[in-house]
Amino acid sequence: MWASGLAAGAAASLLAALAGCSLQGRTPDYVNWASHGLDGAETRFSPLDAITSDNVADLGVAWFADFDTRTLRGVEGTPLVVDGVMYATGAWSKVLALDAVTGRKLWEYDPEVPGSAAREGCCGVVNRGVAYHEGRIYLGAFDGRLIALEAATGAVVWQVDTTEGNRPYTITGAPRVVKGRIVIGNGGAEYGVRGYVSAYDAATGERAWRIYTVPGDPAKGFESPAMEMAAKTWSGEWWKYGGGGTAWDSMVYDPQLDLLYIGVGNGGPWSREVRSQGEGDNLFVSSILAVRPETGEYVWHFQEVPGDEWDYTATQHMILADMEWEGRPRKVLMQAPKNGFFYVLDRETGEFLSGTPYVPVTWTKGLDPETGRPDIVPAARYSEEGAPFLGMPSPAGGHSWQPMSYNAATGLVYFPTAEIPYGYVAGDAKAFTLDPHGWNTGQDEAKSSMPEDPEVRKQIAAMMKGALVAWDPVKGERAWSVPMDTPWNGGVLSTAGGLVFQGNASGEFVAYDAKDGRKLWARQMGSGIVAPPVTYAVDGVQYVSVAVGWGGILPLNLGVALKDAQRPRVNRVVTFRLGAHGELPIPAPAPEAPLARIASDASAATVAQGRHLYHVRCWMCHGDTAVNRGGIPDLRASPAITDAGVFAAFVREGVAEPRGMPNFGEELDAQETEAIRAYVIKRANDRMSAR
Repeated sequence: MWASGLAAGAAASLLAALAGCSLQGRTPDYVNWASHGLDGAETRFSPLDAITSDNVADLGVAWFADFDTRTLRGVEGTPLVVDGVMYATGAWSKVLALDAVTGRKLWEYDPEVPGSAAREGCCGVVNRGVAYHEGRIYLGAFDGRLIALEAATGAVVWQVDTTEGNRPYTITGAPRVVKGRIVIGNGGAEYGVRGYVSAYDAATGERAWRIYTVPGDPAKGFESPAMEMAAKTWSGEWWKYGGGGTAWDSMVYDPQLDLLYIGVGNGGPWSREVRSQGEGDNLFVSSILAVRPETGEYVWHFQEVPGDEWDYTATQHMILADMEWEGRPRKVLMQAPKNGFFYVLDRETGEFLSGTPYVPVTWTKGLDPETGRPDIVPAARYSEEGAPFLGMPSPAGGHSWQPMSYNAATGLVYFPTAEIPYGYVAGDAKAFTLDPHGWNTGQDEAKSSMPEDPEVRKQIAAMMKGALVAWDPVKGERAWSVPMDTPWNGGVLSTAGGLVFQGNASGEFVAYDAKDGRKLWARQMGSGIVAPPVTYAVDGVQYVSVAVGWGGILPLNLGVALKDAQRPRVNRVVTFRLGAHGELPIPAPAPEAPLARIASDASAATVAQGRHLYHVRCWMCHGDTAVNRGGIPDLRASPAITDAGVFAAFVREGVAEPRGMPNFGEELDAQETEAIRAYVIKRANDRMSAR
């Protein structure tokens, strides 16, 4: 019954993909949700079809379970379900094991990531999930550790530090299991690091191999022929700045071809003028890299953005599929990365098959139809041209980490899109110095921030759009789309019941008709949703689950774009089934501080200095121009800004560092701290005037 919604050929393709998963001999993986993308091809399409377009209106709450978090943060994880047990992750890399039928807590694990580590990540202390293999759970902790836990008890079996050189690496992505090894990448391209991917023996934690994604110092020799080849596409002394290329999210393994595909991130710093003297493609930034899983040996690559300087990562979700392409069967890889193009590649060779814009694009005139190489608009090279460039997509991407879903029966890929303009403004490349604890883009961060004129802000905000898109990869066009109130929404699940499930920024969890996007059912969850849903079956009953918790890079960084989003109220997992009638209590919104004008005698020069310093040290968490829509306090409404001593205690003495507020005592002196406070007071008074 569960595969009845699939055409015969599509079902055969799906079952072949499932055969590549690591739980052979156990409950079928489409009944479990035993790996990050459900099946070996990471389609996130489930053959379960007990919940259909005809009965989805009868979905009700079966159970919910709250995460114990220090503060309300973004929840981005894909829960795994193995033989009736769910393994879910929340902020600060915490793991919950739950009875998948009742939600009863079986165990929890806290890796005790130090609060000081929060400053070493760009986009919140998030986690996108764990891996399961032969009775163990594998967790990538935010501070760079890879940890093996007993699935039955949560007891630590082994842990290793995957970082090197005492650099600010972080892990937010889910590990993958490939041929008895646990494969993990890392993040930190803006923090002066060099990207790499490592594989560890699942049983012992011993490192099997490590491959780098960008070259290091040539004087120290190259680790592989691939790095020697890549170094020819760089200039200057790039290794002093790390180079970036961190593989912080997507990977997928093809057992038929024995190839592991790795999505590689942006260059670091962003500015190619700083990073590579304005020259070269800078391999393998913004590329898909195919390697042998036994050794990490290079096989092929496809670079989506040569010489990237817009934070256009290729780390977004990749899906493998077998489909007819121009009259013959092809093994393809599909991706909708940040740069705004939907790519279809031959996954055996890396040959470019197609690339079509799925959102408006300003950085390139188009792609070469034979090679896929972009014809980059000269003005887009802001670091070399010296003039500001209004780029679309923004660094948040036309589509970011939120997973897609591919339904072979409809032939459609479902994913969320974002349309956001961004002003790229080059800093002084000659004056650039690497900040070991800060954000290194090579841009002028203060000038890249949003203008503060209310009317201009309204105009820019009106340009920001979101949608759920059903994409036809063969035709290279939208089949249908559903507009969203904001440009930051959740990952996607599709099922053989003819449904597409997605949560959104407004706090709704929604089921759509997979054929035409009609809204069939919705439930308000009390907080914006960015995580992808999963579905599973226990004793013949189908369940649908989603992790709830508003956050991630856009709510933290660009609050002005998210005025209609549901503010954080809960961090939890909610599970539904047909005929259930469980309660779902939703806390009342936290009251905002009373609006009152705050007296300040700071000069215009001090406020201007504070604005600059704020956009160097504070905006990544508290928001561009001090507008925050995530789980971090909106400083404009914080009582701390009314008292210089209290504000200094937070900023320079680290009184809240255990909760994730960094101690800037080494970076900011007393006068600079007061300047930042003066700027935030100015923004608080602006807010009051606007109301």
